[in-house]
Amino acid sequence: MKSVPNILSIFRMVLVPVFVVVFFNDHSEFRIYAVLVFGVAGISDILDGIIARKFQAQSKLGKILDPLADKLMTFAAIICITITRPILFWAVCVFFVKELLMGIGGLVLHRKGHKELPSSNVIGKASTVTFFAVLILLMLFQNVQNWVAMLMISVAIGLALVALASYIVSYSKIVKEQKRGDTDLSEAPKGDN
Repeated sequence: MKSVPNILSIFRMVLVPVFVVVFFNDHSEFRIYAVLVFGVAGISDILDGIIARKFQAQSKLGKILDPLADKLMTFAAIICITITRPILFWAVCVFFVKELLMGIGGLVLHRKGHKELPSSNVIGKASTVTFFAVLILLMLFQNVQNWVAMLMISVAIGLALVALASYIVSYSKIVKEQKRGDTDLSEAPKGDN
């Protein structure tokens, strides 16, 4: 059971090219199939988390594969939507910068010796669900007016930026606590030799 979460993450990665091929198929009904592939990826992500927690099946590899699979599928979806609706190109840029900043924050903490990164909070989960729902709606309703699409993606991106701010606060608290701990250790009286 311990390898199941990693298998599910790899499965999601395999679904990324499948999603892209199905999304750009000429037949209109294939857009529904693209949504189904995207939905299956989302469900496998939920299962992955449930199984990892319930059976204590977290692993170092899983901590890399799980977010990588999520980001690859999300990027694939938003880029595909933007190709068909170029007015949303700014959303790709903002989303990319947000993910880049979160990645840099995680890397900084890791290099400073933190094995555990801040866990997902309520805002982050709400942001993910909202973004997921908006992408599905934009895939299903291709004829929605541009201003409606802009409003939908703006709400999703806005929530993602609020989540980013909350993670930055978490990252800075961890760094401050470590600095405080390092200072306390350096100021502790040394024993006589």
